[in-house]
Amino acid sequence: MIIKYLLLLAFSSYLLAQDTIHSSVSTYYENKTFSNSTQKYDGVVYGIGGDIHYNDSEYRFTYEHGDTKTKQPPLDKDLRTDKLFLKYAHSFNDSLEANVNYINILGDNIAITDGGVALGAGLTYNINKKTAFNFTQFYTDYKDFNVYQSDFKLDFKTKIEDIKMKLSFIAKYIILDEENPNGFTKYAQDDYLTTAIKFHSHYNTYHFGAGAYLGKRVFAIMDDGFKIQHHAMEFDRTYAVGVGKSISDFVLRFQYIYQRAVELPAQNGKNVEVQNLRFIANYKF
Repeated sequence: MIIKYLLLLAFSSYLLAQDTIHSSVSTYYENKTFSNSTQKYDGVVYGIGGDIHYNDSEYRFTYEHGDTKTKQPPLDKDLRTDKLFLKYAHSFNDSLEANVNYINILGDNIAITDGGVALGAGLTYNINKKTAFNFTQFYTDYKDFNVYQSDFKLDFKTKIEDIKMKLSFIAKYIILDEENPNGFTKYAQDDYLTTAIKFHSHYNTYHFGAGAYLGKRVFAIMDDGFKIQHHAMEFDRTYAVGVGKSISDFVLRFQYIYQRAVELPAQNGKNVEVQNLRFIANYKF
């Protein structure tokens, strides 16, 4: 099934690329380490995707695979995950754009969120060339519970001499709807509100970015619909920093992400620290 997805997406990308404005393909590698966790030691994540622009439309897709070494007991096997992320956006004019998202947890061999599907729909309004506002509503369907997530994002762009900068303010409101009693949501709150600020700058061929999330969240959809946190971990803070460089048609980026969380099922995995080193390679055509 996974091979069919990738072949179909690759073929679609080839057809669209025959008459595109600007597009890219990318791959990434992540190395994660867990401290104070009662369930996990460390893991790696691999991803491959594409970003196709065709006329007034944008098509994005990512396939991701992860392997994590777990503590046995309490778990009886190492964790393996496979996920598919899709996004379509269409610009009606210079001011208004619509987006739809689709996420499928194709495989998770230890969590009850295996097979979960998330759908999203949103609108972006460009107030002017420097300011834009986006609202996206997500709905995630798991076997035993559902998640409703409302994302609000405000972007400001500016330029100081040769330095281009973008500042983003983000708010995520998450509501849990428990259909069947389960260990994942037993100790979770009914709703969560988390906020973030992100900064990105671009000077000649160099890139720099930083961000911080404050406020608790669980089962959140992140990165504009290209990450999903589907294990029962209640995060209360996230810090990230990244650097990159453009080399011809390639963009190479390195990111460090720190997160702190509580493992909800056992209620004894507190102050869990997750450190993530991420390398991203992007080729534009």
